[in-house]
Amino acid sequence: MSNGDIFVGETIGTAILILFGAGVCAAVTLRYSKARASGWIVIAFGWGFGVLAGAYTAAPLSGGQLNPAVTIGIAVDTGKWDKVWVYLLGQIVGAMLGAVLAYLVYLAQFQANVREVGTTEGTIEEPLPTLGIFSTIPEIRKPVANLITEIIATMALVLPVLAFGLTRGLGESGTTVLIVSLLVVGIGLSLGGPTGYAINPARDLGPRIVHTFLPIPHKGSSDWGYAWIPVVGPLIGGALAGLVYNLAF
Repeated sequence: MSNGDIFVGETIGTAILILFGAGVCAAVTLRYSKARASGWIVIAFGWGFGVLAGAYTAAPLSGGQLNPAVTIGIAVDTGKWDKVWVYLLGQIVGAMLGAVLAYLVYLAQFQANVREVGTTEGTIEEPLPTLGIFSTIPEIRKPVANLITEIIATMALVLPVLAFGLTRGLGESGTTVLIVSLLVVGIGLSLGGPTGYAINPARDLGPRIVHTFLPIPHKGSSDWGYAWIPVVGPLIGGALAGLVYNLAF
């Protein structure tokens, strides 16, 4: 695969992934969405379908990695690092593009995302938070615990992804991406509670950058003090998964 094909494939595929993922978070979060408050299961499946659509789209051009942690895990296992930077660049650009597209889909909802709150002086409009639509936020802010969660959850993604390559018939049948998508749903349901399961540095960093610059009314902080955890944790998890796979298989 050429560098151009890899970049285009990863950009388009990751943009689709984030469009679906940020889109389902917006659907569940924003006040005037028809899917408001539909719950965590909806979010987990929305992200899984995003992986399904993005990876199948990107596969003919780049293999559809869509995740720096997966790219690093593969590089650690194979020792091939020459094209890693192209994958990572495409993934970051795609994640930013997908976040912008999700914002545009829900533009009217972002503009109207307030709730009425009664006070002693009458009713006022209070803006509702939106960062969680774009990036992860821990339920309990404990950096060490949050980092451990992201490392383990990412290993639970990357190690099976690498092992699927040894399962005869998955690649030939074209069902590998489907199985990975279901794996992402399972990780969200089982391991996503503490931190929101970034498990993908591009998925968190790209949209967080976009959130910083988008003209969302009363959007508040982009929480850059936490931003290193959903980047460093998945990168460590991906590298460890590649190492374990290389040693064990």
